Amino acid sequence: MTSGFLSTNIFRGLAFRVLLFLSLALLPIGLIAVVQTREIAEQNLENAELSLLAITEQASAKESGTIQEAFGAAAALASVVKLIKSDNVSCSAFMREYQQSSDLYTVASFIQNDGRMDCVSTGVSGNVSDRPVFQKMIEHKSRMTNVTSTPAQSKEPVLIVTNPLKVEEELIGFINLSIPEKVFNDAPVPETGSQPIAMLTFNAQGDILTTKNGVEAAEQELPSFAALKWYVGQSGRVFHDTNQQGQDRVYAVLPIVPGVAYAMSVWPEDSPLLKAGAMTTLSFVLPVAMWLASLVVAFWALNRLAIKHIRKLGRQMRHFALNRTLPRTPLGGVVPTEIVNMEHAFVGMAESILRDEASLEDNLRQKNILLKEVHHRVKNNLQLISSIMNMQIRQAATPDAKRVLQRLQDRILSLATVHKSLYQNDNLTRVDGGALMHEIVNQLLSVGLPSGSGVTVSQNYEAVQLDPDDAAPLTLLVSEAITNALKYVAADGKAKGHIEVSLSHTQPEMALLFVKNTTGNIDPEAGTGLGSRLINAFSRQLNGQVEIIDEEGTYTLSVEFHVPLQAKEVYDY
Repeated sequence: MTSGFLSTNIFRGLAFRVLLFLSLALLPIGLIAVVQTREIAEQNLENAELSLLAITEQASAKESGTIQEAFGAAAALASVVKLIKSDNVSCSAFMREYQQSSDLYTVASFIQNDGRMDCVSTGVSGNVSDRPVFQKMIEHKSRMTNVTSTPAQSKEPVLIVTNPLKVEEELIGFINLSIPEKVFNDAPVPETGSQPIAMLTFNAQGDILTTKNGVEAAEQELPSFAALKWYVGQSGRVFHDTNQQGQDRVYAVLPIVPGVAYAMSVWPEDSPLLKAGAMTTLSFVLPVAMWLASLVVAFWALNRLAIKHIRKLGRQMRHFALNRTLPRTPLGGVVPTEIVNMEHAFVGMAESILRDEASLEDNLRQKNILLKEVHHRVKNNLQLISSIMNMQIRQAATPDAKRVLQRLQDRILSLATVHKSLYQNDNLTRVDGGALMHEIVNQLLSVGLPSGSGVTVSQNYEAVQLDPDDAAPLTLLVSEAITNALKYVAADGKAKGHIEVSLSHTQPEMALLFVKNTTGNIDPEAGTGLGSRLINAFSRQLNGQVEIIDEEGTYTLSVEFHVPLQAKEVYDY
């Protein structure tokens, strides 16, 4: 692998030039402090997220303080109600005194497990078991917040803070404190350097509790990827998503009461607070740009020194593969010595291939000539045998002897036709079965069907390509089938006889031989059965299935056999 690099002409070697240019290309990348840039980028991103969370906490300070205070008050009330819950009058008086002493709550109540509300600051008992808010309390049995526009005791929409009351780990009811919505609406907006698009709070079930700019506007700004309840249980998170209208937004989620209530702020992608993230992107783009520049230099060097010349050498090889012509002009010039040596090796290999192909073509032509001559001589010998048999037929003493010799002569002529087709065809590995059958059938009809017989013959042949090994049994099979048809076809002048012969493809590698003839009112002759045995034998040689249908007035012979698309491989031993 280093022979080109260590040759005498080192500075023109491809390996030396590639190493030199790649070293220059990779040098800037090695000088960039990738690790330090990544640390700075991560720190900037973390600072930007912390800024968003801090602003979210500042903007939701009023809501957070109110809800946290309500949960603390509900926990304190639970300790007292646990002692006086059996005295509804004292319990209601205690609740009323606490509610009046605080400007924050409109109703303070204790609701039992069955929905009865006998301990309430308004003094009006009732049953809230059918209320959706109570059903949520029974379902979750934990601290929770809900918003209702039609409370049972208050006359205005309220946010209900619920704290479960348990005695020895057994749930006996719930302490509820109702906070009017106007408390949150009247909360002052803190002055910050940048304002979010939307600011809202939501409970653990994903229901919106409070908003700064209306529920409808807040719902349009909710993330489209997942419901609000999927962000419950996180201590603080900043993520990117699209709102319900498909616009890109940045969301900051912060817990107010972990597992119970959360605050969310929505920011545009181009918020000034996120410019630190953009600087992070630029700090990461710089090493990438340097890396790309190095790749461009390396590619330019490789293209100038190697790729351009290798492509030209490849075109010369493709031209030789298509036209078998050697390149007229060598590469030369400033081409590296390795590629010049490759060209010399290619030219030498091409010249050797041309010589070998010329020798192979000459040998193949001689073999084809010899093979055709063999088929020609075999055909002549078979025709000579047929002529001798013809002389013997004329001297035969009995009609049966003549008939036997004629049948034998027909079979010999069928084989002669196969060899004739082979030596007349340029392709010695495949034979056109349709043309072969047409010649054999016409030959048999010219001898066995005299003029004026009144028998019509219809022929239909497809170009079924056969191996020579399959052509011989097919011709003999056709000869036996046509002879049988000529023997029994009606030819008495009263009924018009008909013979139908066809060869067709039934599947890509299956063919069907079909011979059908009318039988008329001719008494069958007693025979030896040799023809039927030969038909079955030739069908087995073709790996075919014989089907014979002898109906009234017609006799049908069909043979379906396998015809491989590829010629059989012939090995030269």
